[in-house]
Amino acid sequence: MNLVPMSKAHWLALASLSGLGGATAKKLLEQFGDVESVFDATDEQLLEIPRVTETMLDNLRALRPEKFGEEIYALAGDEIDLLTWDDARFPKRLRELKDAPVILFVRGAMKKGDENAVAIVGTRAASEEATQVATTFAYELALRGLCVVSGLAIGIDTAAHVGALDAEEGRTIAVLGSGIRMMHPRENAELATRIASRGALISEWMPNAPPRGPQLMARDRLISGLSRAVIVVEAGANSGSMDTAERARKQGRLVYAIPGSEGTEGLLKGRARRLEPDAIDFDKLADEIYTQDMRKENDVSPQQGTLF
Repeated sequence: MNLVPMSKAHWLALASLSGLGGATAKKLLEQFGDVESVFDATDEQLLEIPRVTETMLDNLRALRPEKFGEEIYALAGDEIDLLTWDDARFPKRLRELKDAPVILFVRGAMKKGDENAVAIVGTRAASEEATQVATTFAYELALRGLCVVSGLAIGIDTAAHVGALDAEEGRTIAVLGSGIRMMHPRENAELATRIASRGALISEWMPNAPPRGPQLMARDRLISGLSRAVIVVEAGANSGSMDTAERARKQGRLVYAIPGSEGTEGLLKGRARRLEPDAIDFDKLADEIYTQDMRKENDVSPQQGTLF
């Protein structure tokens, strides 16, 4: 039997540490060089790292990375891959985020071409017209080689994934707000299987984690982070889609909005780009997204792309 690389077991152990976010993980790696060395560091060294508390330290000492090897074998048996920051397949744009996910669980496959992605998001209670718009936009942009990113929710997300899958060789990525073994919503289990065959399901949460509100909100930064641009089709004023749009702005992504709903009208009053479904040149839109000047979060001025 092949041995599980201990670095992966260490990464999985580190990601399971309660209260650890991407910013603190980056500081640990910068200080100690690699993930194994984090576990070998002394208590005094660890407590010098900002946000590392006595409680976090106690929890870290209770972890046994070698025990996580069994979980890695189990993940492989369930056709779930584990990507870490050491893995060349880990999406570069997510790795660059201030609050980058420490690890990613993946069912399906991430490809190099997925760096050219567009997020299409919106309300779960979608109108028939907005559903058709989302499907059409996803289909047309997928035909032009853009990977369509969304969150697998009922409504606009579902329409976006379906539209991408309807395109010849279209790819789509679903970002989950639950563990990858706890598919949510269950109504989209069949769709999730289709996505895994032509793209990927990804999650930063432990595989058996049930969906929770904070996790569903946290995935918004990954949906925008994976993408060159975010298109909000239909949304309420205080919805997850609006959060995705705001995160996209902070990450230096393009933000587009389709008029007609309270949320998108609010975005258009800011500096979101207006899309009129009946007058779209999809070749021009795709070219605009492809040539977007991607900026890191630190490079985005407060005035750039203000939405509200």
